[in-house]
Amino acid sequence: MTDPASEFPTLHVSSHPAILHKLALLRDESTKPPQFRQLVREISWLLGYEALADARVESRPVMTPIEEMQGARLGDRIGLVPILRAGLGMVDAMLELMPNAEVWHLGLFRDERTLRPVEYYNKLPDSATVDLCLILDPMLATGGSASAAIEVLKQWGAVKPVRIKLLNLIAAPEGVREVISNHPDVDIHCAALDRQLNEKGYIMPGLGDAGDRQFGTGKSS
Repeated sequence: MTDPASEFPTLHVSSHPAILHKLALLRDESTKPPQFRQLVREISWLLGYEALADARVESRPVMTPIEEMQGARLGDRIGLVPILRAGLGMVDAMLELMPNAEVWHLGLFRDERTLRPVEYYNKLPDSATVDLCLILDPMLATGGSASAAIEVLKQWGAVKPVRIKLLNLIAAPEGVREVISNHPDVDIHCAALDRQLNEKGYIMPGLGDAGDRQFGTGKSS
């Protein structure tokens, strides 16, 4: 594989030691759903911390026990858009970072024959009310669902000056390529860029089905 930074200029792969440690536990097939959910939460928190590094801040006065000073507060209004159902596991971590963030839900499933996304649920408000949208989905595989979600947000009004970022735990080169091809203005933050997709559209080496492993349904592949 070529250098990810040169091929994928909007991709940000974390190298934080805590993320690398937790990601290995997340991949392990012996990890049970309760620990899996906790790891998703912890990695999401760390990724969110990194993704918000360029968020806008505003000055505000703060009275310390000693004297008044100029502190800071988050200036961007944040919107969280978890992709159902696997993205739900990332929401609580984001709300710990940004308690005032708005949360909207978007339902997309992948047609097993075509591997293309199908929208079945959309709870976005009538018009955009935020400055930064974070799309939450543990896996960026084919990139179809992510591209569709971004397109929905852009049609809804989340375009300049509103920014959109994609947060994934694991990404495949095929998915990153698809998102960048359709939406070169969207930054992608992930914990790992894996090797490739298999014939079923699963990320290799990946971790199986993130939704099934979080909620104890089905069997991871």
